[in-house]
Amino acid sequence: MTGATAQDTSRNAPDPAVDGLEVYVVGGAVRDKLLGQPPGDRDWVVVGSKPEDMTARGFLPVGGDFPVFLHPVTKEEYALARTERKSGRGYKGFTFYTGTDVTLEDDLRRRDLTVNAIAQAPDGTLVDPWNGQRDIQLRILRHVGEAFAEDPVRLLRLARFAARFGEFSIAPETMDLCRRLVAEGEVDALVPERVWREVAKGLQTESPARMFDVLQQAGALERVMPGLVFDTEIASQLDKAVHHKLNLPQRFALLCRKSPDPQAVARHVKAPTECIDYARLLPALLVALKQINNKALAKGDGLAQSAEQQERVDDAQARTDNAQTCTDDAHTWLSLIETTDGLRKPDRFVQLLEAAGCVVPVDMAAWRKRLDAVRAVDAGAIAKSAGSRPETIKAAVRAARLDALR
Repeated sequence: MTGATAQDTSRNAPDPAVDGLEVYVVGGAVRDKLLGQPPGDRDWVVVGSKPEDMTARGFLPVGGDFPVFLHPVTKEEYALARTERKSGRGYKGFTFYTGTDVTLEDDLRRRDLTVNAIAQAPDGTLVDPWNGQRDIQLRILRHVGEAFAEDPVRLLRLARFAARFGEFSIAPETMDLCRRLVAEGEVDALVPERVWREVAKGLQTESPARMFDVLQQAGALERVMPGLVFDTEIASQLDKAVHHKLNLPQRFALLCRKSPDPQAVARHVKAPTECIDYARLLPALLVALKQINNKALAKGDGLAQSAEQQERVDDAQARTDNAQTCTDDAHTWLSLIETTDGLRKPDRFVQLLEAAGCVVPVDMAAWRKRLDAVRAVDAGAIAKSAGSRPETIKAAVRAARLDALR
């Protein structure tokens, strides 16, 4: 399909660096413009040129497996048109050919999805041999060719695109290729760093749960993130995380919260330390919060009963009971703050509470007040007043923090 234009993503001003070259914008920038979304970074493909032609024009070579160059001024990426042939396992098991006889259609044929296989000439003309524009209109994610099943990264990208473009369906034949890719063991060749890169992007979309649903449907989730427990409850809580605009570590912690060993899941994909810590701390925090909430509900029932029998209750005893309750609550609250290292890392503690709020009721205002009260205790002054009895400092500081919470 040709003839359509999308002027905003092409280069209209004369550019001496590419004058005389056959160049096209390809991939995501073209797709996003057709979807009415702000286009991201532009990637260019160069047809009919050799590496020495590019360097002679001042382009900087940066490619490893195949020739990619940075524009001398804009620093946008320009890749020579190429074909690829399967030569081994995994996403690196390919041999590339970048001869001057490789056509634009040849280059587009190797791409993953039809919506990503549209090119745009500098004059705005679209080249669309695989009907990507039609699939954009139909809101369908569809593979370009059978070679889709040769590269396991394409499965990850498909799942991530499904999360990003939640209104798109996946063509049934494309899901069949995903299952074949898993059955043939190609997915086992994925390296953790690449899995994490796609997972992190997927978690930060507007429909993160869909990424893991697609991987689960393809039979790939257990292979790429072994030990991860993903179900409709987790999916719903990830939706809440999107609504509350939670960050990546918070969303990752929610994703892993029902897994038997969240840290193992995180380490398998080599997640950043911050994400590992959030995944480790959230389950214990949730257990404590549920206990606190249950205790508050029980206490509420007790107060209702006391109101009914108010005339028969001794006032002094009631005051004693209330004081004991305050003491018990203070101990519980302080222990939770301490075990999650909230004193040293208050921002993380608050963010963990926000994540927990997608699972259980959390009174954020009350917890911020408690945290501020505990952190306001001047441990230095208490230590100074201890004088020659340093062994009393720790207990005195904790007692002061408990008093601040009562």
